[in-house]
Amino acid sequence: MDLSPLIPEGRQVINSYFAGGFRVTGERRAGSILVFPERTLSWPVADAGGLDAEVLAPVIAAEPAVEILLLGCGARGIQVRVEIRECLRAVGIGVEAMDTGAACRTYNVLMAEGRRVAAALIAFDD
Repeated sequence: MDLSPLIPEGRQVINSYFAGGFRVTGERRAGSILVFPERTLSWPVADAGGLDAEVLAPVIAAEPAVEILLLGCGARGIQVRVEIRECLRAVGIGVEAMDTGAACRTYNVLMAEGRRVAAALIAFDD
């Protein structure tokens, strides 16, 4: 599924997702990832139960600061635990959990609009 809108040059765009990984700005990435407009990082999270302040540290410390974190969780969204939501809110980051496809598409749109967004995408199996 191609997800590539018109993207400003030098920005990270999520081209597609598939079982076990993602294609970001033309590069195949295996496993879970964090996508920022300027870079993409591997992310050591296998499922939403592994979310804590430590694995979200790159989002919290990002420069420029992230305003919106989109959490892609596989086939359907999850309810983000209160302590995670509060940790992010304390540093001015809103979080929205949704299915992976919606998170990828929403990231691309917000990033193309110049919003300070990041996507935390958990790789899924078939």
